[in-house]
Amino acid sequence: MRAAVQLFAREGIHATGIAKLTQVAHVSTRTFYQHFPSKEALVSAYVQRVESDPDGPIGVEAVLERGDLGARERLLHLFADSPPPAEVVRGCPLHNTAVETAGTMPGAAALVERHKREFGARLVKTAAEAGARDPETLGRQLAVLFEGARALATSLNDGQPYQDARELAETLINQATGAV
Repeated sequence: MRAAVQLFAREGIHATGIAKLTQVAHVSTRTFYQHFPSKEALVSAYVQRVESDPDGPIGVEAVLERGDLGARERLLHLFADSPPPAEVVRGCPLHNTAVETAGTMPGAAALVERHKREFGARLVKTAAEAGARDPETLGRQLAVLFEGARALATSLNDGQPYQDARELAETLINQATGAV
């Protein structure tokens, strides 16, 4: 799994064949298939691993669960810090998985879609806690803003889109909650 995380992030899912994966992992092909019946099973396990890693590139989403911050602060903190340098280069591994496996690995795609929908639902819930008059709309807008900032930061290899997104998020939150 460690080899898959490393190689998928660096080289991509389709570019990483089983031979390369087993070589980097120092396991035989037979051993690989004892743990994963197919490459799709490995990719699904990879999505679950990335999703559950609090120090990984999507770990920033956990700020929405912090009890030491108010709802408004949690929403803004999502945009507060520039991403780790590795994330600027590679982007969201779940988004990358969805793009690379489009139509070819429905199990992995379903896991990514579930995660993105749950993230959106957490944004809506937090927007409601922050006092948004229409938390559904604010949650969707913040999801688009966050995902867009992540994608643009990746494309430009620059953290500036996160700073711009934070300013826009503050404006959206203020408008949605009536704050000045």
